[in-house]
Amino acid sequence: MSSEEITPPRPGQLVFAGPRRAKPPRHLADLTVAERREAVAALGEKPFRADQLSRHYFDRLVDDPADMPDLSKALREKLVPELLPRLLSPVRDLACDGGRTHKTVWKAFDGVLFESVLMRYPDRVTMCVSSQAGCGMNCPFCATGQAGLTRNLSTAEIVEQVAAGQRALNQGGIAGGPGRISNIVFMGMGEPLANYKAVLGAVRRITDPSPSGLGISQRGVTVSTVGLVPAIEKLTAEDLSVRLAVSLHAPDDELRDTLVPINTRWKVREVLDAAWGYARRTGRRVSIEYALIKDVNDQAWRADLLGRLLKGKLVHVNLIPLNPTPGSKWTASRPEDEREFVRRLESHGVAVTVRDTRGREIDGACGQLAAAVQT
Repeated sequence: MSSEEITPPRPGQLVFAGPRRAKPPRHLADLTVAERREAVAALGEKPFRADQLSRHYFDRLVDDPADMPDLSKALREKLVPELLPRLLSPVRDLACDGGRTHKTVWKAFDGVLFESVLMRYPDRVTMCVSSQAGCGMNCPFCATGQAGLTRNLSTAEIVEQVAAGQRALNQGGIAGGPGRISNIVFMGMGEPLANYKAVLGAVRRITDPSPSGLGISQRGVTVSTVGLVPAIEKLTAEDLSVRLAVSLHAPDDELRDTLVPINTRWKVREVLDAAWGYARRTGRRVSIEYALIKDVNDQAWRADLLGRLLKGKLVHVNLIPLNPTPGSKWTASRPEDEREFVRRLESHGVAVTVRDTRGREIDGACGQLAAAVQT
């Protein structure tokens, strides 16, 4: 069956894997160090050439073959198309917050669009990356979820979002001058654990020391999920030190079945039990993501229920004032309801913060800008 013959998911249908499409071209970032050397040898060159390419891509962040002086023109013409093909092209880049927040829509080789966001704070630089083009989880308040899933991104397509952000910092393209990306959050388009293999590969490329990878600390990486319990358990067994974030959005199964349809398969208690297992294994505090939606999930009694579920656990709640999508009935909670929600959680001894809502004026909610470009 060709990709043109594949029908999109029906409304309400969960999709865990992308439809079959042409694969992105192989890239150095898709490969382990050993695989890179094997690939170079298969092209008839000495394996150490792979180490040179790795230094250029991961350490120097070179994206122009002409800036590889230790490789002859003949070698560049032979190796670069095979191992450093151009994966992404920027379609649109918007800035706000005085130039400290940049949201970019990327086009891949097959024309699919997805987003990344770079956010500069006084004490850190955070990169929010996409793991899929679209999303199959069908959460009704999320622009990406309503657009459906197009395909999974490759490891290299994920890594390149980070590399591009670091290049922009190095070249002075972000307000505040040169800097270093310190935090990666897999909270862009897609459900990361539904693209497990590529996401795990990206985590390793991002955190492996240079020149094997980008050298960002695992403790600065957050992987989010709506609650794919078997994948959480699989991630627990990897013995990583990344943070796990669970997009909960409701403490009761009745409401969460509606807001996060995957809950019809794995209930709140099962998701939280898997999260506590991850916390025990890693010693890392789990982040509970909770989008506050006016008159839907922001009642004081739900804050109390959430507090009782989380009390005494290694956990932090990240409350997110909903960034509404155009034409949506869903909107952010009233300020007084938000404050009461925080107070109730704190009364149960649960650590809680309200997320800084960056990027509202640039279609900041996940999936909004890519949808605007497509239309």
